[in-house]
Amino acid sequence: MSLRTAVRLFSAPLRSVVQPCAANAKRKYAAVAQALSVLENELDTIRAAGTWKGERVITSKQGPHIYVDGSRGDILNFCANNYLGLSSHPEVVKAGVDALQKYGAGLSSVRFICGTQSIHKTLEEKLAQFHEREDCILYASCFDANAGLFEVLLGPDDAVLSDELNHASIIDGIRLCRAKRFRYKHMDLNDLEEKLKESQSSRLRLVVTDGVFSMDGDVAPLQGICDLAEQYGALVFIDECHATGFMGPRGRGTDELLGVMNRVHIVNSTLGKALGGAAGGYTVGPKALIELLRQRSRPYLFSNSLPPPVVGCATRAVELLMASNEIAQSMAAKTMRFRNNMTQAGFTISGTAHPICPVMLGDARLASLMADDMLKLGVYVIGFSYPVVPKGKARIRVQISAAHTDQDIDRAVDAFIQTGRKHGVIS
Repeated sequence: MSLRTAVRLFSAPLRSVVQPCAANAKRKYAAVAQALSVLENELDTIRAAGTWKGERVITSKQGPHIYVDGSRGDILNFCANNYLGLSSHPEVVKAGVDALQKYGAGLSSVRFICGTQSIHKTLEEKLAQFHEREDCILYASCFDANAGLFEVLLGPDDAVLSDELNHASIIDGIRLCRAKRFRYKHMDLNDLEEKLKESQSSRLRLVVTDGVFSMDGDVAPLQGICDLAEQYGALVFIDECHATGFMGPRGRGTDELLGVMNRVHIVNSTLGKALGGAAGGYTVGPKALIELLRQRSRPYLFSNSLPPPVVGCATRAVELLMASNEIAQSMAAKTMRFRNNMTQAGFTISGTAHPICPVMLGDARLASLMADDMLKLGVYVIGFSYPVVPKGKARIRVQISAAHTDQDIDRAVDAFIQTGRKHGVIS
């Protein structure tokens, strides 16, 4: 056999392997290119609509005064969920350091395997006591708490009745359950009653609402909701992320504020806002429900335990609030100082007497530009637009903290007036 013949015989099968591989590689690269094109088009659409959400980089600890990468000097922060100023409170920070040294950085486990320490149980006990409920279960976030509740509690024979403006985590959690779904108009008791009538054949019915709605700062009409729930034999659930720690005489939340603590059956809330601001969420309610969640709630069963430093910080924050309501009580006057001064200047402020103070602007691009100009004046705020809020309802959401001074608030109002005049929002 000649050398040429041998090469031809051996190369024929090789070509039959290489050619399909090359074709497969081309298809793979074409699929990737197509996917990237779709993604870039989506990103271009967001940019063109003026709803692009950039991420400013903070180079200091959280607080009323911060340092921001690219900005000079001290910046006033008016957009954190740090309602009580506990994110950098020295006692809270020390408790986290102590827990880190004693209990380690993390558990490397879920709770039911080897991820439950004594500090986790202590925090759960304190949170149950704080809310005056039977028991408590911790989650990695309140988003997880909302994702883990409804599919465990409600089945196909049940019904859930949800306010149309409830938080995205509530909406996603409800989607995971098999219950019949009813959505009532925002804080509309008449519409809620109609939905309760429609769902009367259900085994269990759960009325679901935010205690405080995070984008508008309005408070759910819990007295009326509880009245209707009792009239029609339904349970009541509230998400208290923007109320725990500072709403009500002792900071227990909107159920305490409105005198219905013994009429609301289930409360979900967060450790990531007023209670130290690190991370974590929880459910408090009847012991039987909490025990069932420990057995079946998927975000609880399949997520690592909260890290010890987070648990330590949150525990100390709760202890501070249970010892005194002084910090929580300082919020009201500061909130009204900002709201009244902004209203007098000609701005439209949504909501009521809550430290969430949305400055309503309507246009997404305007909200973004004004927020950028505010930063140049040394005030850190963020524009909110679709899909975080409905189209045409863009705003700058200002949040007052107990750590803000009157001088801080006045400086922020002055910056709003200067920026508002520049953009023709006020005269």
